[in-house]
Amino acid sequence: MASKRKVIITCAVTGAIHTPSMSPHLPVSAQQIGEAAVAAAQAGAAILHLHARDPSNGRPSQDPELFLPFLQHIRANTNAVINITTGGSPHMTVQERMQPAMRFKPEVASLNMGSMNFGLFPMLDRFKSFEHEWERQHLENSRDLVFKNTFADIETILRRGTDNGTRFEFECYDISHLYNLAHFLDRGLVKGPLLVQSVFGILGGIGAHPEDVIHMRRTADRLFGDQYQWSVLGAGRNQLVVASMAAAMGSHVRVGLEDSLWIGPGELAASNAQQVSRVRSILEALNLEIATPDDARRILALKGADQQAF
Repeated sequence: MASKRKVIITCAVTGAIHTPSMSPHLPVSAQQIGEAAVAAAQAGAAILHLHARDPSNGRPSQDPELFLPFLQHIRANTNAVINITTGGSPHMTVQERMQPAMRFKPEVASLNMGSMNFGLFPMLDRFKSFEHEWERQHLENSRDLVFKNTFADIETILRRGTDNGTRFEFECYDISHLYNLAHFLDRGLVKGPLLVQSVFGILGGIGAHPEDVIHMRRTADRLFGDQYQWSVLGAGRNQLVVASMAAAMGSHVRVGLEDSLWIGPGELAASNAQQVSRVRSILEALNLEIATPDDARRILALKGADQQAF
């Protein structure tokens, strides 16, 4: 009898998109992020994708000192693979964005694969009250925001991260981002197995229609063949729909409060762990096996937790 396919669940615990006022369940302090990450791992997440926030105002921050407490807490309480953002925030320089990954040398770091319009302003129609004034401005300013990720930026992050033995979660928000990744593969600056994280439903990137998901899959297959592992995330209300559809097509999945605050129509998710548990139940109903952290290390050819710098 053939064994079940193993599916890696990544949980994006907190991030730069959503602001603290949008949900009382979004973790902000190091203690909250650490506890939320551990709970997500216990629920079945093999990889934890991590940002940090300034606890005084909830702003995204790439200050390594804000990462260290929750990284240590996660390492002490789980075997999960740690994935540190190099995306940070569209308002940061590449040098700022790289600080925590360079200092801590994680097994995995995220890497955005192209510049793009990044429209968050539609959220202003759904959320009217904000705790901090920067939050409203953050959303409003996205009408005129280009998230800069040039070929030079990507190459800088690739070379410096690879020197540390870090592998990448290649975040592809559009078809062109797959071609950008293929460019670096052709040049020998990346090697398989590639973790291609297809992002659906961000205004400025590809949509979340089933045809979009299929198009992304077909293009990745043609460009990368057997050299990649496919994972998906659907933004906002698209999270579980896209995860379900793509998992049936052979993908891994990513959920978490960075990507969506919701667990159902009009219902805020109570935690990252709740989202992980929900997608896990969908995967198991599809007769798929949930990958352990060590499964993920094997599938993605990671260096091992003992090779990190924390």
